[in-house]
Amino acid sequence: MAPGLPSAMERPHFIGIGGAGMSGIAKILAQRGAEVAGSDARESETAGALRALGVTVHIGHAAGHLADDASCVVVSSAIRKDNPELARAAELGVPVVHRSDALAALMDGLRPIAVAGTHGKTTTTSMLAVSLTALGRGASYAIGGDLDAPGSNALHGEGEIFIAEADESDRSFHKYAPEVAVVLNVELDHHANYASMDEIYESFETFAGRIVPGGTLVVNADHEGARELTRRVAGKVRTVTYGEAADADVRVLSVVPQGLKSEVTVLLDGTELTFTVSVPGRHYAHNAVAALAAGVALGVPAAELAPALAAYTGVKRRLQLKGEAAGVQVIDSYAHHPTEMTADLEAMRAAGGDARILVVFQPHLFSRTQELGKEMGDALALADASVVLDIYPAREDPIPGVTSELIIEAARAAGADVTAVHDKDEVPAVVAGMTKPGDLVLTMGAGDVTDLGPRILERLAK
Repeated sequence: MAPGLPSAMERPHFIGIGGAGMSGIAKILAQRGAEVAGSDARESETAGALRALGVTVHIGHAAGHLADDASCVVVSSAIRKDNPELARAAELGVPVVHRSDALAALMDGLRPIAVAGTHGKTTTTSMLAVSLTALGRGASYAIGGDLDAPGSNALHGEGEIFIAEADESDRSFHKYAPEVAVVLNVELDHHANYASMDEIYESFETFAGRIVPGGTLVVNADHEGARELTRRVAGKVRTVTYGEAADADVRVLSVVPQGLKSEVTVLLDGTELTFTVSVPGRHYAHNAVAALAAGVALGVPAAELAPALAAYTGVKRRLQLKGEAAGVQVIDSYAHHPTEMTADLEAMRAAGGDARILVVFQPHLFSRTQELGKEMGDALALADASVVLDIYPAREDPIPGVTSELIIEAARAAGADVTAVHDKDEVPAVVAGMTKPGDLVLTMGAGDVTDLGPRILERLAK
């Protein structure tokens, strides 16, 4: 048995192994010597990357996929109760473990940094992973997105640091016991699981309460929700704040755009420090400062970590350039909450100069559209023109009366130029008809809108 491998994890079976969070845990377990198997609804590059590590990946869900000698079955909140592999596990008496418990077990005995917040988790976790790897710290990490290649969302490192994205959506981040916890922002999202801001604050307070004795909470000083959390945990945990606010412990003095990069200057322990962030946009610069503060809280010297942060050049789907054709650049964005949409559009404005910005937006979840459709429409008014697709349901059933029309009406009321397209296959032709050389096209959303980038480029090339 590999060191640090709990016996329940020796032969795990993952239902939905291709998912961002699940595949990362499966990868680390395989690298630690576990015999990993799992299933996923469809073939993917991630499945191929897992097979290359010796993982058995079945396509489709069937009771026969679960080996009789599996030591546990790992599930995420997305797995439905009627899944045939889950039913088979019950018959065999195989213990069922939630993804967050599996991740918590992997962090045991190490020095974890857990990154939480409504937006920016993947980016900030990735910045820490890339910079600490560049410094030769041998960090392990589990991220909710791929860095540059399929399967690059996780790594088992030989060092003592473990960096994890901590998901508040289903309260699973209450399972971790970090030495450093990062809270980037606190906003109302995940409407299926939280009824009010008070419930969200309570959830983040519980997370902060899980920090080990002597540990640190790194929290945003510019965001009202995060400031409220800071007030609520005052005196209970050591807190380090960061941001542009005059009272921030790690104070951002300036963020200067330089094309697709930014130059950031911070004041830390009375010393000014200037470093480069290799992705555009003020919000990404602030994520880098959060990463800096977290690393310093763990004992990594700021003078080493700051320059190393420039090694981070982006995560798949976080303003990722997909290519250029006919003078038009196509960029992919995972933004699906109005705050993220606004931040990415503002970043593209700063980086793109006079370029026209066209957005292909696919709303994600009926519940989110019902609650935030108007704000999504307001965000689209920042683009020069938008194409809006039907709602991507993910795990949800439809809600009567909730369609993309809510967003389209709000966008038009805010002065936006919007075209509704119900058939995804028509989008490449529609976009090709709207664009001219010099334009930037953003495919935006958390669903399968990401597939459209290459198809738009192909159409433009014709």
